Amino acid sequence: MINTYITELVNYGIENGLIDSLDRVYAINRLAELMELTEYTAPEIIPAKRDLHFILEDMMAWAFEHGVMKSDTTAGRDLFDTKIMGAITPPPSTVISTFNRLRDTSPKIATAWYYNFSKVTNYIRVDRIAKDVKWIAPTEFGNIDITINLSKPEKDPRDIAAAGKAKSTSYPKCLLCPENEGYAGTLTHPARQNHRIIPIVLDGDQYYLQYSPYVYYNEHCIILNKEHIPMVINRSTFRKLLSFVEQFPHYTAGSNADIPIVGGSILSHDHFQGGCYIFPMARAGYRKTFTIPGFEDLTAGIINWPMSVIRLQGDDIERLTDCADMILNKWKNYTDEDAFIYAETDGVPHNAITPIARRNSEGKFELDLVLRNNITTEEHPMGVYHPHAEYHHIKKENIGLIEVMGLAVLPARLKNEMALMEDAIMGGKDIRAIDEIAKHADWIDEWKDSYDLTSEDKIHEALKIEIGKVFAKILGCAGVYKKDEDFMRFISIL
Repeated sequence: MINTYITELVNYGIENGLIDSLDRVYAINRLAELMELTEYTAPEIIPAKRDLHFILEDMMAWAFEHGVMKSDTTAGRDLFDTKIMGAITPPPSTVISTFNRLRDTSPKIATAWYYNFSKVTNYIRVDRIAKDVKWIAPTEFGNIDITINLSKPEKDPRDIAAAGKAKSTSYPKCLLCPENEGYAGTLTHPARQNHRIIPIVLDGDQYYLQYSPYVYYNEHCIILNKEHIPMVINRSTFRKLLSFVEQFPHYTAGSNADIPIVGGSILSHDHFQGGCYIFPMARAGYRKTFTIPGFEDLTAGIINWPMSVIRLQGDDIERLTDCADMILNKWKNYTDEDAFIYAETDGVPHNAITPIARRNSEGKFELDLVLRNNITTEEHPMGVYHPHAEYHHIKKENIGLIEVMGLAVLPARLKNEMALMEDAIMGGKDIRAIDEIAKHADWIDEWKDSYDLTSEDKIHEALKIEIGKVFAKILGCAGVYKKDEDFMRFISIL
């Protein structure tokens, strides 16, 4: 059967542009070598088309049975099927050449091709992404997007045990380093033989474009610095984000803040995130506009969003960059005790900005500056401007760039907990007596009488709406200003 699986995969590669038909024999021999075969016999019957993950699963089952794949744990399987796909993935030079040729015609066509390429190589595991639960929830700030992330595989205890005995390595230095391209991987570092990155230049510096393997939205990309240097938000950051959306006007690009708690999960490597997606925050209009002295040519204001956001609009990238840099420097040194905003305590800085750049429907550049602060207290040890404890039953993790823009990334546990809540409500059970969902009981009591909960579908819809409302409140927790008059005190010093 292995000959049939090899034939299926080569046919898949040819049909999806990974292999030239002239390279068929070469690709077959590469795969035969990988499967430790000394010969190959073409199947008499050409197999019907199947989804890629089914082909790979059969190849791995055969390889494990015949001792070629040594481990059938989650990590072991991921390492092996990536190695298989690496054998039919074109080299970086070919991918870059194709992207640049398409980009000369249209950046949008180029990124659409590259995104599809990243899926057909299985770098983006489409079968896993499909497991994510997604919906749109109405809130007082407009519709927001909700996703329950199920695409990241859970750690296998066998992998955890083996990783503890494995020799540690510092190559690549992190998951974002360019050296990941083509890397074979380890039990603690994913394989990337099927991974290709695209070089781009931002504000004179070398960056690379790639997609996130766990895409949370359409064409979810990562823009990473060639060098392994820490994240920092400064004038050049604003210039680079605006340069990126100038080069790729159909994309949004933003950066996490550069300090803990309100920053990204990887602060050690300078990078941005973006994609071909209209986030809920982008649809938010101005709640209040104002003029910034010296920047009268720009439109500026506070947008109608639960977090504290200054939006700048204009035609000139340099003017937007200068204005954003001025606001950043003012904010980093700003203290307002009445609003419980401290620039620093005991020499530790607290103020930062999460910037997001895009082109709006009129073609103007927009730069959203989200004011952040990571101060902690005894009452809020995880952060004053962080999801408060009363909402931890839904989410307690940091609020990063993607969530700032209105896409909730909620923990996988919620899928099962929602099913248990639906069953308990429908059956009139005591939720407080069910360990897995007891933490949700008070919350359910707050809203259950406001809905018709006479069917499973109605209960499911009510839960989705109320989870959306909680996420909007969580964003409000992360907002440094709860009142516009407090916000305007900062605006007055610009």
